[in-house]
Amino acid sequence: MENRLLGIYLNDQLAAGVLWRETARRAQRNNDGSDLGDALARVATAISEDVATLEGIMQRLGARKNPVKTALAVAAERAGRLKPNGRLRSYSPLSRFLELDFLVYGIVGKKVLWQTLRDCARLGERLPDVDFDALIARAQWQRDEIEPFRLAAGTAALGDARADGADLRRSSGGVRARLLGERTSH
Repeated sequence: MENRLLGIYLNDQLAAGVLWRETARRAQRNNDGSDLGDALARVATAISEDVATLEGIMQRLGARKNPVKTALAVAAERAGRLKPNGRLRSYSPLSRFLELDFLVYGIVGKKVLWQTLRDCARLGERLPDVDFDALIARAQWQRDEIEPFRLAAGTAALGDARADGADLRRSSGGVRARLLGERTSH
C-alpha cells in the first residue's frame, strides 16, 4: 500500500466496525421477537454490509487486514458482556440502553469514516465507483432506525427510579412499549 498511515487507519476502522457489528448482533439476539429486535436485525445487516464494503476498499487499495486487531475487537465485544448491569443473571434496562448507546457512537463514527475517506483520503476521486454519499446516508438511516429505541431505553434505565421496563410496557396505548421494542397486543 502506498500510504502506510492510511492502511493503519483502515485497519483501526475495520476493527471498530467488527466490534459494532458484533454488538448489533448481540443486541438483536437480546431483543429478538420485538420491534427493537427487528430494527436491530436491519441495522446489524447494514453494519455487516458496511464492514464488507470497507474490506473491499482495503483490498482495492492493497491494504492488508490486520487479523490481530479484528480478533481483539471480537474479544472486546465479548468482554463487554461481563460489565455490571444492575442484575446478576438477566438482561437489564441498563444493558439495553448501553448497547443502543454504544451502537449510536459507532454509527456516528462510521458516518465520519465515510466522510474522511471521501474527503481527506481523497478516495472519492480515487475510487469513483464507491458511492460515499450513499454510505453516509446509510449511516444516518441506521442511526434514525434505532434512535427512538435508544431514547426510550435511556428513559427506562436512567429516568424515574420507579419506572422499570415492566412499567413502561404497561403504559397507555403501548407507545412506550413500541419504542422499547416489545410487541403489543393491539
